[in-house]
Amino acid sequence: MKSEQYQKLLLDVWREACRHIEMGESAETFLRMLRQQVALDGIIIHWLDQEHRRVSVAAVVPGQLRSSIVAPIEEVSEKQFRQLAEWIRAGVILRHESADRKLLPVPLLNALAEGTSGILVAPLCGPHGTLGMCSLLPAKGHPLTGQHRDLLLAIQEPLAVALENDRRLHELAVLREAAEADRRTLLTRLGREEMGGLVVGMESGLSLVIARVRLCSRSLVPVLILGETGTGKEVIAREIHNGSGRGSGPFIRVNCGAIPRELIDSQLFGHEKGSFTGAVEARQGWFERADGGTLFLDEIGELPPDAQVRFLRVLQDGFVERVGSQRVTPVDVRVVAATHRNLAEMVSNGRFREDLWYRIAVFPILIPPLRERLHDVPALVDHFVRRAAVRFGLAAVQATEADIRLMQTYDWPGNIRELGAVIDRAVILGEGSTLEIEAAMGTPHSAAAGRVGLPSASAVFQSPARISSAPVSQAAAASPRVETLEQAMRRQIEAALEATRGRIEGAHGAAAVLEINPHTLRARMRKLGIKWASFRAPRMDR
Repeated sequence: MKSEQYQKLLLDVWREACRHIEMGESAETFLRMLRQQVALDGIIIHWLDQEHRRVSVAAVVPGQLRSSIVAPIEEVSEKQFRQLAEWIRAGVILRHESADRKLLPVPLLNALAEGTSGILVAPLCGPHGTLGMCSLLPAKGHPLTGQHRDLLLAIQEPLAVALENDRRLHELAVLREAAEADRRTLLTRLGREEMGGLVVGMESGLSLVIARVRLCSRSLVPVLILGETGTGKEVIAREIHNGSGRGSGPFIRVNCGAIPRELIDSQLFGHEKGSFTGAVEARQGWFERADGGTLFLDEIGELPPDAQVRFLRVLQDGFVERVGSQRVTPVDVRVVAATHRNLAEMVSNGRFREDLWYRIAVFPILIPPLRERLHDVPALVDHFVRRAAVRFGLAAVQATEADIRLMQTYDWPGNIRELGAVIDRAVILGEGSTLEIEAAMGTPHSAAAGRVGLPSASAVFQSPARISSAPVSQAAAASPRVETLEQAMRRQIEAALEATRGRIEGAHGAAAVLEINPHTLRARMRKLGIKWASFRAPRMDR
């Protein structure tokens, strides 16, 4: 081969190898280039799947050679696979004939070598560990020569790079498919079709809130979100984060009321390995994890006084010190806090630090309760119906005007969260054909409740505030005795168990009716001595 032709061929092969395309397409181009220099029938490229100990075909050109391939993926013994890998790493080109079965434990090559003057096989070892081999099949009547070997030796390295690129492309495709599957699963659990989206009511009942969100999003000022339970404080916090320059950074939500007192420092600031019993490894705290993004501290009023001091120091100094460490770590975190409590009153009572109050309440945002924006109910109902339809795999049914009027007559003490729970129940009870709003809200004398076999004990579906406002009997009114919390809890749990025939879990279970975790419900039943099995069969004493 002339030197100029050789250099041009090598340059073209390298250019093709670096295009980062699939091996099948590259192999066709390689074969076309090689045929300009030597007589070839085809080219086959294998790769070694080291995780599953298999030899797989990465490319076969031309396509009609596939008819000769009996097993595109061949499992070999551990010893054979180890020998094959050692030969590839050694980089020695072999002339493979049907008599060389012990050298290359690949039956495919043995079958192709039958009746030919041999196959030239070059090992391919990618720069990051991908192992494979390239086989050249000479044209009939053209035996292998030294030119075939020199040519294969020259392109051995770019072929290995091309195989490495092909494997990475396939790995990325698998990871992309897995990520998309996880995303769709998460959206289904959330009852959504896409991430993001507008805040329901931002053009009407929440217009003033959204205006303040847009004002504060552009700065890094700490924000305090105030509002009753269930008004959507986290939704507003995410809107602040997404509208800021930190939208691409992490958004970390921490419920301060859910952290055990003894673990608050470890959770917020992190700890070093061995700093306390059970600290088997170092751990980043929530501040470090939110670095470059937003830390949303929900129920900030639940922080104990000693944690408030350390939290204030992080806000002032901009660094954290892990438990058990003498080294400080700088953090760049925007803090958004939220609470349903009256922090100003807690400050006056000494239950919340005044200096921390001034630090986090630089820009307060008050979210109005649902009873003050009942004109948002139709849009919220439509949103929750579509969410429930996705979550439960049912058809989305539009609420009637009578349904909307019924919901607008209720004051919604649980706000958006309570409305979402009612719509979930209504969708489940309607089984995708209707919205059983009346039954879901626990309205007495509901025909829908009778159809599904539910008792008329409307208290099962009513909120605690609605139950407490219900009329009482004359005997009860005459009695000064107030029902204890445990007695009320027992009555509610037993009513839910009776309505669900003793079922605890699932969409129609007592836990869903009471809107608590099934494990929490079982724990309370054990504490109160309630036996769920007694609700499985009709009870003679009722």
